[in-house]
Amino acid sequence: MSKFGFSIIETRTIDYDQFDGRLLKDVLIGEPSFLTCMSCGGCTATCSAGNLIDFNIRRMGLLLRQGETELLAKEIDKCMLCGKCALVCPRDINIRNVIMLIKKGIVKYRNQ
Repeated sequence: MSKFGFSIIETRTIDYDQFDGRLLKDVLIGEPSFLTCMSCGGCTATCSAGNLIDFNIRRMGLLLRQGETELLAKEIDKCMLCGKCALVCPRDINIRNVIMLIKKGIVKYRNQ
């Protein structure tokens, strides 16, 4: 059978029985302002890494809230920690701190 250039899309459902919210809980304890994020996209628009490679800070926040720690671990390593995102955030969220908390949490929970 010939291929027509289409592929089967992976299921995008979240199994909440498997959801591990420990990382999100740790991030919200360390940086409670992250709860006020409205995903406006200002951080992503000014991101130095996002202009050079495929990196999206909003996607990172979504992966964190969905509990997708494997994909989040790959995504978070792309950040250059320049801090431009925190400068333009209208909710004054310290995004660099959020990223550092995520990195610590991934190491912490990966070893368990």
